[in-house]
Amino acid sequence: METKIVKVKMKNIPQSAQKLRLVVDLVRGKNVVEALEILEFTNKKGAQFVKKVINSGIANASDKYGTDKGSLRISDIQVGEAPTYKRGRFAARGRYAVILKRRSHINLELEIK
Repeated sequence: METKIVKVKMKNIPQSAQKLRLVVDLVRGKNVVEALEILEFTNKKGAQFVKKVINSGIANASDKYGTDKGSLRISDIQVGEAPTYKRGRFAARGRYAVILKRRSHINLELEIK
């Protein structure tokens, strides 16, 4: 019997990939219920985005396969870089300073036990 996998993507998250990876490393390979509890008490901005992706995966799994969240496990979760927004501001001595607003994508795979 092959394992059933649910894939979820969240694109253009307004936070750098480096900061999101710190949060994602906390929940990688964990049970979905345990991961949501960890994210509930994680004091990082990225925790709300990762929580949103996991909840979307739970909804997809229940809609597609009729499973509950107790039987789901995070088999793979990755954070990639999205296109960076280039902004700027005026600086001293008539110069112009570039501001890079970094964004990221999250790819999640949930495995049904």
